[in-house]
Amino acid sequence: MSLAELVITSVKVEGRSKSEVARDYRISRYWVQQLVARYEAEGTAAFQPRSRRPHTNPRALPPELEDRIVRLRKELSKQGWDAGASTIRIHLQRGPTLTRIPSTSTIWRILTRRGFVTPQPRKRPKGAGIRFCADMPNERWQADIAHLNRPGSVQRSKPLRNYTVCRLEERASGGHGGHAQSQALEAIATDLQSGSREL
Repeated sequence: MSLAELVITSVKVEGRSKSEVARDYRISRYWVQQLVARYEAEGTAAFQPRSRRPHTNPRALPPELEDRIVRLRKELSKQGWDAGASTIRIHLQRGPTLTRIPSTSTIWRILTRRGFVTPQPRKRPKGAGIRFCADMPNERWQADIAHLNRPGSVQRSKPLRNYTVCRLEERASGGHGGHAQSQALEAIATDLQSGSREL
């Protein structure tokens, strides 16, 4: 049972005063009057909460412009041209009568609402929903390494490569792992100097 139904029932069925109901349910007396008047005019439909969406939107596009966008979409598709939101916007900009050109995203939303865009969730990359985060400290690390040839290494039979560790940081939720990070840096530097690790 909604609060509106409780308030209306308390006034109309139990016969309690509007001031008493407003005090008991900690609401304004004006709202109690509004609910009772709505019940007397609409009946049980007053029990359901009404939408708080504004009746008008001054920034909304006029229906004539939406129809023009749809008409351009059909004409371009029929002629075999690209009929995307960006192309439609370019055609609208060429028209001398429009003073306010809708954005590409607005045109795309209009086409989607009118049924011209088919959702294709399978095109989303598989790794799009995988986050690079760790549950425990020192669980995940990321290293950025640049490969640089040493000067004069071209004349050698096997060029020597110098690896520069640009950044090595721990990605975790929680601790910093400073000791483990310094140990990892020293180990990589030793392996690279000795040439025992291939990257």
